[in-house]
Amino acid sequence: MSAGRTTPLLLVGAGTDRGLVREINEDAFIALDPLFAVADGMGGHEAGEVASSECVAVLRQQPVLTAGSRNATAEDIQAALRHVDARIREVTNARAGTTLSGAVVVQEQGIPHWLVFNVGDSRTYLMSRGTFGQVTVDHSEVQELVDGGYLTAVEALVYPRRHVVTRALGAGGNAEADYWRIPIETGDRLLVCSDGLTGEVSDEQIQHILATADEPQEAADALIHLALRAGGHDNVTVVVVYVAGTTPDADHAPESTKNTATATAGVPLRLEENHG
Repeated sequence: MSAGRTTPLLLVGAGTDRGLVREINEDAFIALDPLFAVADGMGGHEAGEVASSECVAVLRQQPVLTAGSRNATAEDIQAALRHVDARIREVTNARAGTTLSGAVVVQEQGIPHWLVFNVGDSRTYLMSRGTFGQVTVDHSEVQELVDGGYLTAVEALVYPRRHVVTRALGAGGNAEADYWRIPIETGDRLLVCSDGLTGEVSDEQIQHILATADEPQEAADALIHLALRAGGHDNVTVVVVYVAGTTPDADHAPESTKNTATATAGVPLRLEENHG
């Protein structure tokens, strides 16, 4: 007999700061199980703020992403992002856009997974079973140059156009997200952040804080503090999720989902693989 599904016990910390240079904060975030995401708005004075806040507002209205749901698929998230894209274009006359990265907690054959998604250059990182790394791949001009062998990772850090994104919601022609599905393990530490963090704080510093902070709010506060100490040139927003354990969910039998492909960090989950 198959075991019933399990529910992860999640501890959450989050924060956002305008930084030391920008006049307003154009970031927004949502940290309500099962959805943990950061939106980084762009488009000039106040328009970016509208784009990111509308993004979060629309996501909050999607039933498949609300509390108690564990059934979201990549197709469901992409449908929600189409609503986000249309709403931003409507309220800003296509003058603004936002990046978006994050993870939704889903069930796959009774086992909880992170369904990570990304549009733009906000990022999602995962520490799991002693390993740490960036799950998402930036949709940016500089990332394309690195991937093509035209820039080294070190050169990319100072590339003049490193903040130019190639995908965004509400602006441009490509609003498709990439997806990764990764089993949730007890002890996992997930970080979602805007580039206001990664532009100031190294991956090694991020790893150290996630590994040593006892509580997710402690980690979130420490990461924002580091970004501000390094100059705080951009808005900085972080969502940190710790998996404290799992509990059996006796009210639910194992279930199948529309997602049948699996993915690991660094290997995108293609939408066309999920039909049938």
